[in-house]
Amino acid sequence: MSVVAVAFNDSVPGRAALARAVLEAERDGRELVVLHVVEELSADSREHADFNTRRAVVAAGGDENNVRVLIGAQGPDPAGALIDQAIQADADMLVVGGRHRSAVGKLLMGSTVQRVLLDAPMPVLLVKAD
Repeated sequence: MSVVAVAFNDSVPGRAALARAVLEAERDGRELVVLHVVEELSADSREHADFNTRRAVVAAGGDENNVRVLIGAQGPDPAGALIDQAIQADADMLVVGGRHRSAVGKLLMGSTVQRVLLDAPMPVLLVKAD
């Protein structure tokens, strides 16, 4: 079965990406896998992230029982962690949310989304939040 993976965090771009991934998965009959990277990977943080992610899937119009949630530790490389999760999920497409950043912001802080766009081995759909 084909897999649509989505990088999710509880932000405007993260929710926009999740809503689009739900649509993509349902439209094509693909499995939806939500990738959630957390700073600390304890049992409590994993349970909390899973619960909140499933609630967000329902808010985006999806079925919380028809989704796979992968939770991983961010570590020093969030882009690499997301790409590793997408590969682990056997994703055919990775959906990510983005926001406009100034040139100075990009220069000083880099861009996780830009790294994912350039380094992911599967097609990446960038969703801009309203």
